[in-house]
Amino acid sequence: MSPVKVTKICCIGAGYVGGPTCSVIALKCPHIRVTIVDLNQARIDAWNSDDFNLPIYEPGLEDVVRQARGRNLFFSTDVDKAIEEADLIFVSVNTPTKKSGVGAGFAADLNYVELATRRIATIARSNKIVVEKSTVPCRTAESMRTILEANSKPNCRFDILSNPEFLAEGTAMTDLFKPDRVLIGSLQTPEGISACQSLAQVYANWVPKECILTVGLWSSELSKLAANAMLAQRISSINALSAICEATGANIDEVSNAVGYDTRIGPKFLKASVGFGGSCFQKDILNLVYLSESLHLPEVAAYWRQVVDMNEYQKRRFSQRVVDTLFKTITGKRIAVLGFAFKADTGDTRESAAITLIKDFLSERAFVNVYDPKVVHEQIWMDLQEASPLVPLDNIKKQVTISPSAFEAAQGADAIVIATEWKEFRDIDWERLYKGMNKPAFVFDGRLLVDAEKLTKIGFKVTTIGRPSPLLT
Repeated sequence: MSPVKVTKICCIGAGYVGGPTCSVIALKCPHIRVTIVDLNQARIDAWNSDDFNLPIYEPGLEDVVRQARGRNLFFSTDVDKAIEEADLIFVSVNTPTKKSGVGAGFAADLNYVELATRRIATIARSNKIVVEKSTVPCRTAESMRTILEANSKPNCRFDILSNPEFLAEGTAMTDLFKPDRVLIGSLQTPEGISACQSLAQVYANWVPKECILTVGLWSSELSKLAANAMLAQRISSINALSAICEATGANIDEVSNAVGYDTRIGPKFLKASVGFGGSCFQKDILNLVYLSESLHLPEVAAYWRQVVDMNEYQKRRFSQRVVDTLFKTITGKRIAVLGFAFKADTGDTRESAAITLIKDFLSERAFVNVYDPKVVHEQIWMDLQEASPLVPLDNIKKQVTISPSAFEAAQGADAIVIATEWKEFRDIDWERLYKGMNKPAFVFDGRLLVDAEKLTKIGFKVTTIGRPSPLLT
């Protein structure tokens, strides 16, 4: 059967995946009407704001939205209308880790996926191609198909595709414009293959055909989890080696550089840090752990669980190193934490190492000044409250100050902790910061960002992750 020519797309979910992805589709496919819908009125208002104060920060995103919005890109809370009119529907809703019930702490919470699927089944009156865009466990598509078929109107057919995203926050727009690959999974039936070709034709407007990979539905779902798990595994591996470097006097930069020269390994994702964060790595690995246990593969589950355990160990080890270096106590001392986002060039704070570090510092009864150039204050307070739910927010605010700049964060501080690799932290006037700090003034570089030798000449006591402490050498 011949593939359907897609002229109208609906994306359910206006978050970090749906918003940028479908904005780029609209830009590159001016002949396709793209409507991004969400029940969150404030989020949709932000996408439609006159000053383009978009709900997420991603370099290059504003320019894309400016070009396409109002032409063939629309943001709306009218979910039903968008579903009814669309040929193809992306389901791009949140799939957080379950907090209670069976699989709590590991399994994905598919409540939003199911709600979106049931809404599609209720509203649709014509054939639809329904695309999983959220990161989901294996065989979620089967559940979606069961729901759709059980609730569909007569003569209304649904074809389910898996089209996982492989975006890195901070470079998402580049990843969308020039993807390493676009993966589309379908049932290997004539109907499934035809639906797969329909979506492939959309991407072919700007993605080379050799980069569009078509696979089976279950392989596509697993490939997303596998890719993130293996990338996170590399980070945990180099972080484990950084602990050995600190104990032996080796330099993690030199080790990772030497290892990365091996063409079988390569240099990417071999930079030691205080730990990985973001919406995907930990969540997807825990999904993989739960899947392995469900399939009665305990050794496989234990293997992947260790990647997350090592990441948590790295954060705890770093915060303990701060305490040990500051003469075994930080009670009453002021720590300036530079960076709250989980990585540079994004305002996303999910699973950010900074949250764990600050929680540890507060438990040691330290005062914390935090500065991040993009994360809004409300998000910082929300994250710190969620990290310590038994501590009243008013009590947290007695110990934490949100500063408007790195300079003001450092004023009167005993130490600076670099938690996010924002470029501005490399370029700031460190001599000015030094003058305003208590002495001795310490810098703890958790992102291998600054020139330790230069800062040492200014007068700082510099501790860098993956290198022995200067006080111990």
